[in-house]
Amino acid sequence: MKLGKQMYQALLEGSKAYARWDLETSRNILTSKKRLFILALMVVPIVIGSIAIASPELPAILGGKKAYSPAFYTPVIFGVSIVIGLCAGLITGCIGAGGGFIITPALMSAGIKGILAVGTDLFHIFAKAIMGTAIHKKLGNVSVGLAVAFLVGSILGVTGGGVINRALYNFNPLLSDTFISLIYVFLLGFLGIYALQDFLKLRRSENAPQAEQVVAAEKKSHRRSLPECLQASRIPPLISFDEDLTPGGKKIPALFVALCGGVVGFAAAIMGVGGGFLTFPMFVYILGVSSFTTVGTDILQIIFTAGYGAISQYAIYGFIFYTLAMGMLLGSLIGIQVGALTTKVVKGIYIRGFYATAILAGFVNRLFALPAKLNDMKVISISPSLASVSTDIGNFLFFITIGIFAVWVLSKFFGNMKLLREEA
Repeated sequence: MKLGKQMYQALLEGSKAYARWDLETSRNILTSKKRLFILALMVVPIVIGSIAIASPELPAILGGKKAYSPAFYTPVIFGVSIVIGLCAGLITGCIGAGGGFIITPALMSAGIKGILAVGTDLFHIFAKAIMGTAIHKKLGNVSVGLAVAFLVGSILGVTGGGVINRALYNFNPLLSDTFISLIYVFLLGFLGIYALQDFLKLRRSENAPQAEQVVAAEKKSHRRSLPECLQASRIPPLISFDEDLTPGGKKIPALFVALCGGVVGFAAAIMGVGGGFLTFPMFVYILGVSSFTTVGTDILQIIFTAGYGAISQYAIYGFIFYTLAMGMLLGSLIGIQVGALTTKVVKGIYIRGFYATAILAGFVNRLFALPAKLNDMKVISISPSLASVSTDIGNFLFFITIGIFAVWVLSKFFGNMKLLREEA
């Protein structure tokens, strides 16, 4: 139980760090005319060029073994992608964590094959990172040795994850969707349960700051054990880091850094996430790297992991839906700004509650989708109507929950517009 809570706190901190990067990146894009012009160049040709082959329905190859037509476009699909990006941005900005977890489940619920949802999300992350990251501001924070070792492991992990995803899809598209859904069920179930417990505990507590201190103490004690053991190892080659913060710096075998990179890269390729929610806790709580150094190295990791994964494992095989990616990018740029501003007029306890709710909504969505997939694969035997009802219930609960949250955030934002302007 204690280990599970420590893992949850580590993943929560990593998710928060990733959300801070996402917010900064979005601001860099929106405040730069040059970047906005590049964004327009990326979006307009896709829309104009694909209108010529526009169709009112999704093509039949969506459910087959062939890749989805990358240029396929309808105004409805483009609009839905903007809404998905907007909702994910609102969650990330307002809650400060977790928005990226709903994108792949949302796309799969909308009828997109799992492998295409994963590739599209990776491309959306890469496009945002390459456009909005002001990496020159963070160069002083990057440990070259850590970055190189981590990226070597990350590339191997991404390659492995991509190969597995494509192999499963080529063997049986239903198996691929089921595999991706199971990954999300386990991860979101774990995060959601602990997030809900955390919220209820804080709500019952008469002194919430004391509860926060207990959590901080647990994390601190966790940091003092495992990292010291790993840093005491002398497996060559050794990497030096944090020289500016610790006299003589610290050393750690490159093998451990590469292994962490492999885990992050594998998760990114399988789930369609940037890996930032895993990089931060691994660097800080496992490797013992300072938060100062972690930030810069994590930015490099996101760019290379998402870029390599999106291009080498999905784009060249046709598993990226560019129209969706651009729509999500546009929606998330707006949503994350609105969400971040809304935190100024919303109590922190509510934000904790919505974090748990959003994560559990994704968990329920993928869990309720499994019976239909397992039935189609002949793993279980249930009536088609029951399988369909289960899927519909999962989709309904998911979109209603996320929709209510989005409406609530927007109402708080517009209802307090005057106050937010005064603070600005």
